[in-house]
Amino acid sequence: MKISLLSLLVCLCLSTSAQNKLYPITQYGAVADGKTNNTLAIQKAIDEAGKNGGGKVLVPAGDFVTGVLYLKSNVELNLAQNARLMATAKRADYGGKKASALIVGTNVHHISITGRGTIDGQAKPLLEDIYRMLNAGTLEDAEWKEYNDWHQMRPAEHNRPHLIDLTNCQSIIVKNITIRDGLCWIQDYRGCSDIVIDSITVESNTFLNNDGIDITDSKNVKITNSSVNVADDGICLKSSDANSGCENIYIANCKIRSSASGFKIGTASRGYFKNIKVSNLEIYDTYRSAIAIETVDGGNIENIDVRNVTARNTGNAIFIRLGKRRTNVAPGYLRNVYISDVKVSVPAGKPDAGYSMEGPVVRHPHNVFPSSIAGIPGHPVENVTLNNIEITYEGGASAKVAAFGIDSLEKVPEKIGDYPEFSMFGELPAWGFYTRHAAGLTMKNIKLNYQKADFRTACVFDDVSKLTLNNVSIGKAESKPVILMNKVTGSSLRNVNTPSKSKDDIRYQ
Repeated sequence: MKISLLSLLVCLCLSTSAQNKLYPITQYGAVADGKTNNTLAIQKAIDEAGKNGGGKVLVPAGDFVTGVLYLKSNVELNLAQNARLMATAKRADYGGKKASALIVGTNVHHISITGRGTIDGQAKPLLEDIYRMLNAGTLEDAEWKEYNDWHQMRPAEHNRPHLIDLTNCQSIIVKNITIRDGLCWIQDYRGCSDIVIDSITVESNTFLNNDGIDITDSKNVKITNSSVNVADDGICLKSSDANSGCENIYIANCKIRSSASGFKIGTASRGYFKNIKVSNLEIYDTYRSAIAIETVDGGNIENIDVRNVTARNTGNAIFIRLGKRRTNVAPGYLRNVYISDVKVSVPAGKPDAGYSMEGPVVRHPHNVFPSSIAGIPGHPVENVTLNNIEITYEGGASAKVAAFGIDSLEKVPEKIGDYPEFSMFGELPAWGFYTRHAAGLTMKNIKLNYQKADFRTACVFDDVSKLTLNNVSIGKAESKPVILMNKVTGSSLRNVNTPSKSKDDIRYQ
């Protein structure tokens, strides 16, 4: 059947007209009193917009309580200035054994959440209701127990709602909104494609697992101009599907504060991560790593480009880890990583101290942790370039707190199957960089320094092949060697500057 050009233009005009139509939720009975549950009214507006080919569902200024909402194709949920979409504080409204997210989209396309308003998860009253149900025995939770790191009762993640979950969706825009006070992951985009997240604000230090933005097995993603202040990872790429992954991701011009890691790839890493570009991040008061790149579930990481990162008061600058925590799955690979133009200050104290949900205190005595690049025996991290990196540590290390001699490198635990994090190996013999099981590592234009004396070696390279150090400057050193090469093959050193410029500042063994 042939369609005339005129007919096609009429169809396009009708489609555009439908998508421009407004559906104010107040016309469907929604009440802005901060008490009335408006789920049915808001969902009716969404459904009607979807049925009519699309449109803008308008949440006007005011406080609108809602339960679970399901987005439809071609529908924009628009929150006006001073509009607040308040999550219901009744756990029963999110379903039974597994809590639904507040806003859900599954197998839909061309969806948007926009406007200058706020999505409020109402974490505190919702948590109180969850505790009430658990104490009354009306909510099942085999994991409900006191969580040792925080000394408080922690309901399982499946009993704590996300705020936005979009699954297998295409053509997504999330722009200008503020999202706050959730009880678990704030937003998860899973198996989606063509995502634009721009100029949003995420504020949630209210409970555990408060990841700011999670991108899971999604493609063609752009995250820009956003601010994230959360109790768990700030912006995190994950893979839960061994046959899928994250690909073609661009993250730029974002400000991040986290009681975990700022920008992170992993921990969930079953599939692949490739063609990831990150630039212009400002990271502050972050408990773990400013930049964390991890594969421990058999997934592959390659072609990662991170540039222009400034981090102040963060527990670790760079952490790159290839591990194996799934016993029945072979390790993946981690290769072709380029990190450039990074400036970080690392304190001796706890960087997120004073925030309402701090990261867990490291239980063993330790000095300030260095940056780490660590593979496992037989599976090195491959082809990493670090360029124009400046890290300043507070220092102040003391052998009375902890000490690990450079003559005992084989005793640094491998922790092959452990959860990856910057403190996983315990006390390390270096204050600047610790690298083990790597192949093809280039470090150029590197400046490492500390403010207070540190008795440890500046850099330790252990089981590294094809190591290039070019224009590496160690500002201070209390002991020798300043740089230790253990089982290093194929090294090339040029313009390596140490304080005393002595031959014995660099030792091979």
